[in-house]
Amino acid sequence: MSESLHTVTTLPTTRQAGCPFDPPAELLEARGHGPISRCTHPGGRPGWLITGYDLVRSVLADSRFSSRKELLNVGDFEVPPAPPGEFLLMDDPQHRRYRKPLAGKFTVRRMRLLSVRIEQITADCLDAMEKTGPPADLVTAFAKPIPTMVICELLGVPYEDRGSFQEQIDTFMGGEVSDEELIAAYTATQEYLAELVAAKRAHPTDDVLSELTDSDLNDEELKGISLILLAAGFDTTANMLSLGTFALLRNPAQLAALRADPALTDQAVEELLRYLSVAKTFMRTALEDIELGGTTIEAGTTVVLSYHTANRDPERFTDPHVLDLRRQDAGGHLAFSHGIHQCLGQQLARVEMRVAFRALIDRFPTLRLAVPAEEVVLRPETADIYGVKSLPVTWDATS
Repeated sequence: MSESLHTVTTLPTTRQAGCPFDPPAELLEARGHGPISRCTHPGGRPGWLITGYDLVRSVLADSRFSSRKELLNVGDFEVPPAPPGEFLLMDDPQHRRYRKPLAGKFTVRRMRLLSVRIEQITADCLDAMEKTGPPADLVTAFAKPIPTMVICELLGVPYEDRGSFQEQIDTFMGGEVSDEELIAAYTATQEYLAELVAAKRAHPTDDVLSELTDSDLNDEELKGISLILLAAGFDTTANMLSLGTFALLRNPAQLAALRADPALTDQAVEELLRYLSVAKTFMRTALEDIELGGTTIEAGTTVVLSYHTANRDPERFTDPHVLDLRRQDAGGHLAFSHGIHQCLGQQLARVEMRVAFRALIDRFPTLRLAVPAEEVVLRPETADIYGVKSLPVTWDATS
C-alpha cells in the first residue's frame, strides 16, 4: 500500500485565502488522499504526515512513538535534548516525574474555585475597554491580559513583573523576530524564572511554584517547568480568545445563538477548540518499525501530526468545516492532544474561555469588527500557536 501513498513535497503552512480559520489547502488535499502521506521535513529528511483523526489519536497514545526532542530526525543536524523540566519533549519516566507533582494542581475542582477570580479579572478588562470606549484592539485589551493575569497569579509572578514577562513570551513565541532576538528573549525569560524560583524557595507564598519547591525537583527543573506552564498557559489561551472572537464575529448566526442561550457556552467552547485548532502540529519519532495505516513507519523516522486536519476529519466530525456551536460531536477533538501528553492545563483554559467569551458578548451586545475581515492581521505561520496579531473591534457606546 505504501507505494501508492500521496506525497507532500514540503509541509504546507499557508492558510487558505479568504478563510483564516481553515487548514492550508495542501493539508486538506493530503487528507483527501488518505490519513497518511509521505512528506519531506524542512531540514530535508523524509518523513510522514498524519492527517486523519484516528491515526493521529493512535500515535499520541502509542508509547512506541517518542516525544523526545533529541530523537527528532528532520535534517542533517543533531537536536539537543530538552532542558530539565521541559517535560513536553520527554517520554516516561522522565516526563512522569515532572508531570506528577503538577497533576493535583490543575484539577477540575481547583479550576472551578478559580472561576471567581477569573470572572473578576475579565470584568476588570471589560471595564477598562468600556471606559476607554470604542474602537479597541481586542488582543491587547482582552485576549492577552486575562490569561496573563491568571497564570501569573497561579504561579506567583509578582504583579509588577507581568507586563515585561508577557512581552518576552510574545517575542519568542510570536514567530516574527530574528534568531538573535528570539535567543535574547528566551535567555531573559530563563534568567527571570531562575530568580523567581530562588525567591520562592527563600520566601514561599500561596501559589503553585512555591508548593513545588517542597518537592524533590531542583532549581533548574523548576525553571523548566515554570517556562512550560507560563508559556502554554498564556499563549494558547490568548490566541483562542482572540481568534475565537474573530470566528464568532465572522459567523453572526452562531454568535446570535450564543448570545441568546447562555447554556450553550460550554458546548461553544469545545466547538471553537475543534474548529480553530490553534496548536497546529506536533511531532513524534518511531522507536521501532511500526505498522500504521497500512504502511510501515521505519524506526528513527519522525512523523508530523496535523491537529488541523484531524479536528476537521469528515470521518469523525459531521460537516467538519462548518462552525456549529450546537455540534454534538465536538467533545472528541484533539485540541488538547491525547495520551500522556494531553494538556495539563486544559481545565483552566476551558474555565477562562467560558468566562471570558460569555462576559464579552454579554457586556458588548453590539460588538463587531472595526475593519473589514480581510484586513485583520494574522500571526505568521511561523508562530508556534496560530492566532491574530490584532483584532480591531467596535461597539455602540452608551452615553
